[in-house]
Amino acid sequence: MSDSKSVTHKPQSIKRSKRIGLVLRWLLAIVLVTFSIFPVLWIFSAAINPVTDMANQQLIPPNANFSNFKELTTNPIFPFFTWMKNSLKVSTLSTLLTLTLTTMAAFAFSRFRFTGRQTLLKSILLIQSFPNLLAIVALFTIIKQLGDVFPPLGLNTHAGLILVYSGGAMGMNIWLMKGYMDTIPRDIDESAHVDGATDWQVFSKLILPLLRPILTVIAILSFIGTYGEFIIARTLLTKRELQTAMVGLQIFTAGQYTQNWGVFAAGALIAALPIMTIYLILQDQIVGGLTQGAVKG
Repeated sequence: MSDSKSVTHKPQSIKRSKRIGLVLRWLLAIVLVTFSIFPVLWIFSAAINPVTDMANQQLIPPNANFSNFKELTTNPIFPFFTWMKNSLKVSTLSTLLTLTLTTMAAFAFSRFRFTGRQTLLKSILLIQSFPNLLAIVALFTIIKQLGDVFPPLGLNTHAGLILVYSGGAMGMNIWLMKGYMDTIPRDIDESAHVDGATDWQVFSKLILPLLRPILTVIAILSFIGTYGEFIIARTLLTKRELQTAMVGLQIFTAGQYTQNWGVFAAGALIAALPIMTIYLILQDQIVGGLTQGAVKG
């Protein structure tokens, strides 16, 4: 009798533990979703609130309207859509240049054996460990002097900013790309070389098509990183018509007596749309590419 009772109690205890686990998972999911959405709700509330003072913001504003969006998009003093165009332009070109340089450098580190290879890899990783803020003065000086010699790459040029972005993002991207390339069998290279293929043909015809997952990851991360960057863009771009969206929106909060948080919130919501769209569409590729590239370093 005791054995039969214990057998009947076990399924009930298992069901009870499963129910408790399911409830806990739902509670955790609700907490995380609330924690993520709550700041967005406040930003949207500030965007539709005609009150410009941050101290008097309410989650549900009494006189909600879209006057802040109208002010942002119609006032000629604030070229918001020009800032957005500049952000998309700089981010896209920086991403393309980063992918080109990173892919070729990672191929060299992964497939070739040359003197100083390990030293260069460790140096790249060491440089990435320092915050970008430490290099602001050096970057400003380099771009200024470069502009004296070749003005299209100097201060207040998108080309100079793209050059800085592309170089700054290469370190970690090279390690990600190299780790992914190391998972590709070398037998592919050797078979192609036996058939008379050159290193460039092996890279462009065989290896490059296999890099699609990690290329997608690096492209997305590079685009998002440069799109939302503020400090370097604020340092190198001072002309209002050349500024990016992140820098341009500062004008609404920088003044001591002329802060307009409602217009700033409206601009922040519009500026976040490209990033949100990219994440929603390509989130599976981001996770898949990172996990595959982490199999072997």
